[in-house]
Amino acid sequence: MGLLVVATFVAVAEIGAKRVAPGRDEEGGRYEAIVGTLGEVARTPVVWAISFVGITLLVGGSILLGVGSFGIPEGLAGTLVSVAYLIVGLLLVGFVFLGAYFATRSRGLGNAHGVAAGTLATGAAFLVLVTVQLLVGVVG
Repeated sequence: MGLLVVATFVAVAEIGAKRVAPGRDEEGGRYEAIVGTLGEVARTPVVWAISFVGITLLVGGSILLGVGSFGIPEGLAGTLVSVAYLIVGLLLVGFVFLGAYFATRSRGLGNAHGVAAGTLATGAAFLVLVTVQLLVGVVG
């Protein structure tokens, strides 16, 4: 599995030229308008700052409520800590998948290649987590 991941990223790195998908329309449509608008919003630094502050407050607040003595029942406190772990785990998985996806797309390959590279990277990270869990026991 590791050799397959390395071979995929070496193959993507070797493709230096940008490719253009055949049959691409210049006029676009409703989908292109929505994607363009969402792309503009995602490139705005204010959106990134607000998202970062919101995620930080959500994770930090759930950890503080989970471990602090604020009169919250024990069952709910454990759930809040589990939610914080879940959010951090989803963020890490998202970074691994999207990093591989956009690295592949920036080389001029299509969506399917990006999804394949992202899936391979996420699967490799999951295998590393399972291996470390079996050897060391980092989770629970």
